[in-house]
Amino acid sequence: MSIREFSMPDLGEGLTESELVSWEVAVGDTVHLNQVIAEVETAKALVQVPSPYAGVVARFYAEPGTTVQVGTPILAIEVTDDAAAPAPAVPERNAVLVGYGPPVEGGARPHRKARAARPGAAAAPVPSRAFLTASAPARSTSRPMSTPPVRKLAADLGVDLATLRGTGEGGMVTRDDVVFASTVAASSAPPARREDRPFEETRIPITGVRKHTAAAMVASAFSAPHATVFLTVDATQTMELLDSLRAQRSNAGHRIGLLAVVAKALTIAVRRTPSVNARWDEAAGEIVQFGGINLGIAAATNRGLMVPTIARAHELTLLELADELAALTTAAREGTTKPAALRGGTITITNVGVFGVDAGTPILNPGEAAILAVGAVRRLPWEHRGEIALRDVLTLSLSFDHRLVDGEQGARFLADIGTIIAEPGRALTMM
Repeated sequence: MSIREFSMPDLGEGLTESELVSWEVAVGDTVHLNQVIAEVETAKALVQVPSPYAGVVARFYAEPGTTVQVGTPILAIEVTDDAAAPAPAVPERNAVLVGYGPPVEGGARPHRKARAARPGAAAAPVPSRAFLTASAPARSTSRPMSTPPVRKLAADLGVDLATLRGTGEGGMVTRDDVVFASTVAASSAPPARREDRPFEETRIPITGVRKHTAAAMVASAFSAPHATVFLTVDATQTMELLDSLRAQRSNAGHRIGLLAVVAKALTIAVRRTPSVNARWDEAAGEIVQFGGINLGIAAATNRGLMVPTIARAHELTLLELADELAALTTAAREGTTKPAALRGGTITITNVGVFGVDAGTPILNPGEAAILAVGAVRRLPWEHRGEIALRDVLTLSLSFDHRLVDGEQGARFLADIGTIIAEPGRALTMM
């Protein structure tokens, strides 16, 4: 008895290495001459490696999934003295390979164990089980010869390689064969079902304003405990006031809208509930109440959501607020907002009504205690002076940081804004 080592063979493709895909035998198994003992994969093909000796498998030198240089020992077989030398027609350096070496007597091959798939690897088509001689490289009858890239292409295009007649050397199925078969099949196949047609995808890099906004909103949503309250009010008197103000010749140069009235109402209501105009200083362990209002206005732009601020909004009149709002939204949409205008906000308004939305649960701007969402104005049946009449109605939504603002405070603040919207004259009693 003697030990013979078997090295990774030269597959004749000009390649210096191959990947060991699987062992088809185990240590202690008795193998016969030309029995398939392993499968290896090169950049061009999956090849079955037969044993050059008859004997007992003694040890493995390489594990499946590893890349082995040509000429490196991969297996040791214990052979009898009579079987110590390989068949004269097959030198050891050109080990017998399925598809390249002499056939096993009778044309059949010994029983082999089921191949286990490599962890994480996609199932590969089963290679040919026929043994081909070097002088007769005939095509296998069990499956066509092809390279791994061609097999993958066929799988992607849904082409059955067994139905093709290869036009490559030795009957090899080529890429062109697969593409042609796919084209023919597509031209003769019935239209795909609606539910089977895949969607196209467009991938957009997360950069700039969108990236900053996303990070800020995630930080806010998961650091501040949000609570939201809603109030639906009759805004008919405010809408009539706006019509009256627009009709005045002295106001022709001002773009006075509902948002200006809401902004003015908010600045008045903050005086009565200052806790909504504050921030939570975690590091210092303090609540910081602001002595003035830098009013943030959420603006949708082509670059994403921006929140420029109106500095010291509490000092401005209704017309001045209207002018600031017009300039602010124009600059945001044209991309000319100065960086300084995007900092220092103390409380924010978001106007979802311009999109036809009635209400929402807005996320706080980081570092702020409250954000007010203004819904769309609807002409709805409403109770008015003991009767049902068509009125201009809108919904206000207030989200607040429950660490800074109690439910009672948030409700009172929202109610004050609603009161001013319903009866603008009541603002005189709150100032």
